[in-house]
Amino acid sequence: MSLGFSVDELLPKARGGGQLKMGLVRLSEEEWLQPDPDLAARLEGFSHWPEGVQLTVEADVPARELAEMLGVPVEFDQAALPKVALNSHEDMCLLTKREGDNQYRLIGAAVAWPTDWHPKNKIGLPLRALHAPIAGYEEQLATGVDRFMDTLKAGPIYGRCNWFIAPTGERRWIADAPPEQAYSHVTADNAGETLFVRSERQTLRRLPKTGAILFTIGIYVEPLGKLGPDNIAMLSKAVQSLVSGEGDRRGAPAYANSLIAFAAQRRTAS
Repeated sequence: MSLGFSVDELLPKARGGGQLKMGLVRLSEEEWLQPDPDLAARLEGFSHWPEGVQLTVEADVPARELAEMLGVPVEFDQAALPKVALNSHEDMCLLTKREGDNQYRLIGAAVAWPTDWHPKNKIGLPLRALHAPIAGYEEQLATGVDRFMDTLKAGPIYGRCNWFIAPTGERRWIADAPPEQAYSHVTADNAGETLFVRSERQTLRRLPKTGAILFTIGIYVEPLGKLGPDNIAMLSKAVQSLVSGEGDRRGAPAYANSLIAFAAQRRTAS
């Protein structure tokens, strides 16, 4: 099983609801990164949100290794990670385990299109603290993620994807209003145009020289109504089975009824 580069291609591989899962698939080198990035959009994204770049001194050497791997030229006095991210569709994060530490930490982030998070609030944090807002992570995923990170070898590339329902089609989405306000305009009749489905196409690989782990995040966004019928039906079912607390974090109570009703209308019409 592989991953595509669109919401419709990614959703069938995403978790539909219920218990949290990593849901990893093995990717080839050719399947790793989007082959045709919109570099103008990337430049605009970083120009309008410079705080998306957060670096520690530890990030420089592995970031330069990554730049060399991808053939991105970096001057001596340039920061390598944002240069790489400017030349890719994907946002880029680096993690390492410090001597004496028992968890990987975020040491560098070049993020133009976040899904409701601020790199400035995450830089330097260990994995469990990074994921603390995710309901069920500590109980259902933390141990497995730690084990995966510890045993990941240089060479293999793994990918996964997820989904979120947003009130905007912008690629950079940081919630700036309570859900009941952000989704107040959404109804069953207009949900196809006012709800936007975003999927993060995430990949993980260990850099061979420094041993740092690279985490990439490719963002894809589509209006709900533009998706295929199976994906709309999946989302309708999924919003009803999110882990306790997870639905609240995602704002689901504010839009779920409209999404479910919209999906029922589509099903009846077909």
